Order: sequence, then structure tokens, then C-alpha cells
Amino acid sequence: MTLPLIRLVFAAGSVQARLRRYLPRIMRVLAPQRPGLPALFAELQRIESDLAYRTRFFAGLNAAVAERNAERIAELEALRTAVDQLRNLVHPAKTTTPAPAHMPHN
Repeated sequence: MTLPLIRLVFAAGSVQARLRRYLPRIMRVLAPQRPGLPALFAELQRIESDLAYRTRFFAGLNAAVAERNAERIAELEALRTAVDQLRNLVHPAKTTTPAPAHMPHN
């Protein structure tokens, strides 16, 4: 009884390997999907179809980006202040650090 079962398992594995090699689309369709994707896809469809939801979504996204940029600018200012303080300890005659041309100084 076990020998036919073992042969069946090996045959199934062989068939699966051949299907994977020759028919990747079918194997992708037959493979189980990750659970989070349908929910994300549903939200994407809602963003595309519901104008009010799209407006709220993009407003929240813009607010999050603006908040992140404000945090980065605050960190940059704190870093510049710390650099100035450290330079004043090492070289008391130099008082300020000029802002690099590629970084905004607010």
C-alpha cells in the first residue's frame, strides 16, 4: 500500500514541476493568493471610482507628505544648530555654518 502512495506522490511532484516550467500562468492562477491583496485592490478601485473618497485620500496623503517634510526640515535645522555649537567649541571664532546650495534653509 505504501509503495503505490509513494509513487503517486513522486508522480504528482513531477507533474507539478513540469507544469511550473511549461505553464507558469496556470500555476500562478492555481497558487493561493496572499490574503491582503484583495483588500488593497478593493481600496484602489474605490479611490479610482469614488470622487469624494479620492479627494479625502489624496488630502490625507498630501498632509502626510507635508508632515514628513516638516519633520525632515526640523531635523536638518537641529543638525545645523548642533554643528554650529560643535564648531564653536572647537573653533570659537567661527560662528555660523552657511547652508549648502542644494538644501533649503528655512
